[in-house]
Amino acid sequence: MNQKPKSNIKLSPSFVSKLELDAVDMALASNELSYYGTYITELETRFRAYFNNKHVVLTNSGTSAIHLALIMAGVEKGDEVLCQSFTFAASAFPITYCGATPVFVGSEKQSWNMCPSTLEQAIENRIKYCKKPKAIVVVHSYGMPCNMESIKQIALKYRIPIIEDAAEALGSKVNKIACGVHGDFGIVSFNTNKIITAASGGLIVCKTEDQKRRIVRLATQAKDETIYYQHSETGYNYKMNNLNAAILNVQFQSLEDRLSRKKNIHNFYSDLFGRFKGISVQKEYSENIRSNFWLNCIVVDNMELKKCLEKQFSEAHVETKSLWNPMHLQPVFAGAQYFGNRYEEELFKKGLCLPSGSNLTDDDLYRIQVAVESAMSTF
Repeated sequence: MNQKPKSNIKLSPSFVSKLELDAVDMALASNELSYYGTYITELETRFRAYFNNKHVVLTNSGTSAIHLALIMAGVEKGDEVLCQSFTFAASAFPITYCGATPVFVGSEKQSWNMCPSTLEQAIENRIKYCKKPKAIVVVHSYGMPCNMESIKQIALKYRIPIIEDAAEALGSKVNKIACGVHGDFGIVSFNTNKIITAASGGLIVCKTEDQKRRIVRLATQAKDETIYYQHSETGYNYKMNNLNAAILNVQFQSLEDRLSRKKNIHNFYSDLFGRFKGISVQKEYSENIRSNFWLNCIVVDNMELKKCLEKQFSEAHVETKSLWNPMHLQPVFAGAQYFGNRYEEELFKKGLCLPSGSNLTDDDLYRIQVAVESAMSTF
């Protein structure tokens, strides 16, 4: 008799309930299908309260939110923008949309994110060569907050605006303040693998009503206030629609429960790998920061052990992925300037992302535990 094949345990799958389906039905029935509607209004109100009364604009992706933030920061063709190297490409691609050039900054060991001292070295170098950076893109990679206070001090010293890429960090905090509001502009992603999702989507956080109006104008094709279609500048089709907002409205209401579940999953991994030498789990590095543990990550010192773990996970149908391949190593950015000590290259070589979806079951966690114990017993 053939055994039923094991289901795949994904890294960070989305999951929805009947509540999301009902909300979509109501949005369809309202015939509000564009970038306006009840759910858009409700959702922006919810997120404004969540982000310390800052202004927010819902977008169709986190990538488009970064592009808008760069435009708002004044980035233009020929400019340079400092960008964290240890991140997903969506943090850097919008720089090129503006006709600007990314200059990559390496990571520090404690947060795995942008190293403040290296950032300052990069700024000093570019100023020396008469290319003062126009903006800084910092990233809370995997939901772990970067050293935001030090980075803010440096940015203030040199008067360079910060774009805070909190795409993966909804629910993470620095000094009890939500990630996304520490920079001049902040962005969040609601892609299908994020802690809450709109199937797609993003959000940009700004400080003033005037900035919000400007962002909305740019995100809705930059139409002039005339009775006919007239455009005096380039605009974009970047707003979230009311159907996506209907899904996200429901998902938002489960955010705290999902954050709690993510913390429990992190504790599971900490306890599991704490039994073995040569494997470390990424952890909160300061009392002042809180991670949402969007993805739990490990670093394996021995490459043969890493291969053994990957083999056992694959046989158990447990999805894993390498940590980010740094941007300065990407073919698309060949020749780009880089400042750092290449620590992120070590993370890429030795690291693994592990399943961390808030809908992981006890059976899923048991399968993961068995795979790890099997690998360790044979090594």
